[in-house]
Amino acid sequence: MTDVIPIESIVSKIRWLRGDKVLLDRDLAALYGVDTKVLKQAVRRNIKRFPPDFMFELTREEFENWRSQFVTSNGDKMGLRYAPMAFTEHGVAMLSSVLKSERAIEVNIAIIRAFVRLRQMLVSHERLARKLEEMEMNYDERFRIVFEAIQQLAAQPDPPRKRIGFEVDEPKPRYGKK
Repeated sequence: MTDVIPIESIVSKIRWLRGDKVLLDRDLAALYGVDTKVLKQAVRRNIKRFPPDFMFELTREEFENWRSQFVTSNGDKMGLRYAPMAFTEHGVAMLSSVLKSERAIEVNIAIIRAFVRLRQMLVSHERLARKLEEMEMNYDERFRIVFEAIQQLAAQPDPPRKRIGFEVDEPKPRYGKK
């Protein structure tokens, strides 16, 4: 199944809402190969399985912000009458107990793997960011010392230079006259 649904295509559908990584009902329905209406009905019939940290519906403001990200020529609602449901990783896992088909099981496995991969990438980026910050602090201190030394050298006035050679106190002869 992971050949049919590449993890990258799942990761591209994961959005950040309310500080969580979520998949919207319409994206999940497309992955499961069912209508969004069917998915929502199954969730509503089993709503006790979906506490707020597993699934939530977008508020009007979140819904409008999400819709405004898409350019539509006629201002329609993209076929949406109701605010989408957003499923966290735990909510997606719970969907496998609600949607009981081979495809649902295989898709859930692929989605969970995508969430895990995304989490690993974020942890890797956090480690890299911390390491860069440590290096900057370390090198900033070293370079600060170098820059201070350069500034001190630049601030010192140049000592007067001694002229090279010798001077004669005799008057200089005019050209052409002896």
